[in-house]
Amino acid sequence: MRKTLLIATALVSTFPLLAHADTLKFPSEEPIAEVFIPHSWAPKETETGVDATSPDSAIYFSIDIADDKTMEKTIDGAIDFLTKNGVEIDDKSKHEYPDSELNGMKMAHLEWSGKDKDGPVDVELGLIAPSEHKLLVVTYWGSKDTQDKHNDAVQKIVDSIKPIND
Repeated sequence: MRKTLLIATALVSTFPLLAHADTLKFPSEEPIAEVFIPHSWAPKETETGVDATSPDSAIYFSIDIADDKTMEKTIDGAIDFLTKNGVEIDDKSKHEYPDSELNGMKMAHLEWSGKDKDGPVDVELGLIAPSEHKLLVVTYWGSKDTQDKHNDAVQKIVDSIKPIND
């Protein structure tokens, strides 16, 4: 009984830690940005940022960090990732939105239609500047058939991207 009580107490004491586990500051060694991603999306830190997938695998979302020297390579890497995962982008469908601002950061936003093994998809690429020499490359790949049910979650994720000022 005493052992059970100790285990229960230990678990309850970790709840505050679990509640904050969704806010990822990245890169973990020297964070420049943070984002809130629901646990159900299985967020994780990657070599170049963070990524997550909706519970039904309809949406893939990633944020990669680049600087002046690695920006082109990072963007190419995002496109290569999509291609390796069977996404065919229709270059003619490219739509470039006017530059905007997100939480005090300049943002550029591109969108394409395409297809993968499951059918039609939307692909989006956002370029967000959290500082003068850093860039966040946001990649979105979503099934046109099922992405609508994730719009609120995706919008909350995007709205939660914030710079971490030193």
